[in-house]
Amino acid sequence: MVQMAGMAFLDRISVSQGRDIPDAYPFNLPVIESLDSIQFDPRVTFFVGENGSGKSSLLEAIAVGMNCPAVGASDVQRDPMLEDARQLAGFLTFRRSVNARLKMFFRAEDAIGFTRRVQTDMHMLHGLIGEFDVSLTGEGRDRAMNMAKAQIAAYETRYGENPHARSHGEWFIELLKSRLNPNGLYILDEPETPLSPVHQLSLLSLIMQQLEHNCQFIIATHSPILMALPKATILHFDQVIQPIEWDEVEHVDVTRAFLNDPESFIRHL
Repeated sequence: MVQMAGMAFLDRISVSQGRDIPDAYPFNLPVIESLDSIQFDPRVTFFVGENGSGKSSLLEAIAVGMNCPAVGASDVQRDPMLEDARQLAGFLTFRRSVNARLKMFFRAEDAIGFTRRVQTDMHMLHGLIGEFDVSLTGEGRDRAMNMAKAQIAAYETRYGENPHARSHGEWFIELLKSRLNPNGLYILDEPETPLSPVHQLSLLSLIMQQLEHNCQFIIATHSPILMALPKATILHFDQVIQPIEWDEVEHVDVTRAFLNDPESFIRHL
C-alpha cells in the first residue's frame, strides 16, 4: 500500500476484494496487477513514469470513479475513449474524507480541442456580425448583431480576450484559470503538453494559488517543472507504484544532465 497522511477530497483508492480480475488491458499492466491501495496527499499527488506505465490509465479510472466532468469532452460515463477506464474504475473502491464542491478532469487533448472550438465559434460570431450588418435592416439587424456580440462578450469574460490576440499557451492558461475554483478536486493528465517552460511556470503558480483555497490535485506529468512543486507527493510508476523524491525522478536527472553539458550529451546519442 502507498500511504500518505492528511485529509483529502479523495483520501484513498483500493482494489475491491473477492472479485475475479480480468486478464486484459488495463488490468494486465504491471502497476495495476500489483496495486493494493493508494492513500493520496491532501494537496498534490503527481503520477510520473514512462508512457505505457499505466499512470494515465489509473488517472482516467480515478476521474471516472469520482465522476469528474471533463473539459470540452463527453461525459466521462459515456465517452467511448474511457471504456477501459470505466471497467477499471468498477474494480476500485473510492474513499472520500469530505465531498468536493467542484470536480474537474482535464486532459490536454480535450482542452486543445475545446480551445479550438472556442476560437472557431468566436471567429464565426465575428463573421455573423458582418453578415447581419449587410443583410439585415432595422430592429432585426440590431437584435441579431447584439445577440452575436453578447455571445462574444460571454466567451471573452470566461476565457479572456480574443484568442487571436494570445498565444496558444496563454489561451490554455486562461482556460485553466476559468475552471480552477476553491474547494475543488482537480485531476489533470499531462497538462504541460501544449505549454512552453515559461507557461509551465505559470501553471505551477496557478496550482500553488489554488492550494491556498482548499483544493486537491492529482496530476500525471512528465514535467520536472510541475513536479518540483514544494511538499508535493510524487508516485513513480514502474512495475509497482512507489513514492520517489523529485531529484530521483529520471525526467529530472536526464534534463539536468543535458542542461549541464548539452554538447557531451548529444555526442553520446
